[in-house]
Amino acid sequence: MGGLELADLVARVARQDRAAFAALYDATSGRVYGLILRVLRDPGYAEETLQEVYLQVWQNAVNYRRESGSVISWMMTIGHRRAVDRVRAEEAASRRGTEYTVGNAMTVSDEVVDSVVTREDRREVIECLGTLTDTQRESIEMSYYQGLTYREVAERLEAALPTVKSRIRDGLRRLRNCLESAHEL
Repeated sequence: MGGLELADLVARVARQDRAAFAALYDATSGRVYGLILRVLRDPGYAEETLQEVYLQVWQNAVNYRRESGSVISWMMTIGHRRAVDRVRAEEAASRRGTEYTVGNAMTVSDEVVDSVVTREDRREVIECLGTLTDTQRESIEMSYYQGLTYREVAERLEAALPTVKSRIRDGLRRLRNCLESAHEL
């Protein structure tokens, strides 16, 4: 479904058109759910967050402006923000639980170590992405960073669906092996 069709659906949703909302959900929920799931990594939380996203879309469709960007970008932004909010809430709850049981034992040096480890992990991921073929990296980026389905990646790359699935699977396997060997050093 094209951007203009989605924008028309959102305009109808703004007028509380339930059929348009159902069509919008059918056309976009797979991509939005995929993005949310990649952030949360928990199907249950992802499904709950997806429901929150579509409730927000229903309530705020009147605020969507075509000139600000595509419908899918607007919805993916809502989904990403909701997912990040969920992660932050879970982390805060976890920290409160840890602080309650352990006390405030984390020192400044612990925070520095955590920061260095995070930077080191990021560097390793970037280096390992460099070991992939261009087609593997492009397929993975479209799928994981842009939230596209395998079918959408295949369409954009004008490649067969099984080929795209193989590229992504092989690329992820290669990344995992690279990262594992980097941690063994």
